[in-house]
Amino acid sequence: MSAAVGLGAGVFVNSAVRPAQLGPMPSFAGDLLDPAQSHGDVLVQVSGERAEQVRAAADRLVSDVRGWRVRWRIEGFRGDNRVEDGRGLARNPFHFTEGFGNPPDERRTADRALVRAGQGEPEWAVGGSYQVVRIIRLATELWDKDSVQEQERIIGRRRDGRWLDGTPKDEQPNFAVDPQGRLTPLDSHVRLAAPDRRNPPPLIRRGYSYDRGDGDTGLVFSCFQRDLATGFEAVQKRLAGEAMAPYMLTTGGGYFFVPPPGNAWLDAVAPA
Repeated sequence: MSAAVGLGAGVFVNSAVRPAQLGPMPSFAGDLLDPAQSHGDVLVQVSGERAEQVRAAADRLVSDVRGWRVRWRIEGFRGDNRVEDGRGLARNPFHFTEGFGNPPDERRTADRALVRAGQGEPEWAVGGSYQVVRIIRLATELWDKDSVQEQERIIGRRRDGRWLDGTPKDEQPNFAVDPQGRLTPLDSHVRLAAPDRRNPPPLIRRGYSYDRGDGDTGLVFSCFQRDLATGFEAVQKRLAGEAMAPYMLTTGGGYFFVPPPGNAWLDAVAPA
């Protein structure tokens, strides 16, 4: 079992040491953010193999820390969770395998995710990472009425990760040779998210499915990057009008900053 902490903008009493891009997560096209499950000062993510143990650990954490008020909470899981060629993969509620876009080695992961010296961030933040969390409700009943072929054209990949143009799933397709989108539609998710698959967006993603009952199922999308503008925000702006938009609604989440190892960051959030 493990726990990780992310810091929201409100926890920084001294704006001079706040990470430069950290603030409330804005609404993007198609979002309907519920204030009751958005933003927050501290994000705590507890992970483990058994749901009941994770739930109990989260309960203890909340009860043991005086003065905490839970703003929002959600439980997630990773269906068919596995590691393949160095990448952590899982199946989402739309029956597609996610994670193929992540790099297979630690060096390239760090290059995308970790803040570097000289990029205009406070010194203490170097080695940390911007984390974006998005609670995305998925219209699974509507989605399941479409044929598998139509679903694959909306996503831009086969359910198992293979590319529509025949490129093996562990290689990157060249969308430039399909300018009209006859093989991979121009409004498909993968093509809009990363038009040049050989130069992927500088972020690392890790998604969790959720099911809160009464048809409220979806994805707890999470990604890490050293720069929000070139990472998540650039991708999200490109996705406006994608073919998958009618099947999903983002209702919550937030922007957070994961501190680097060590305790130097404590000075940044402590009152002067």
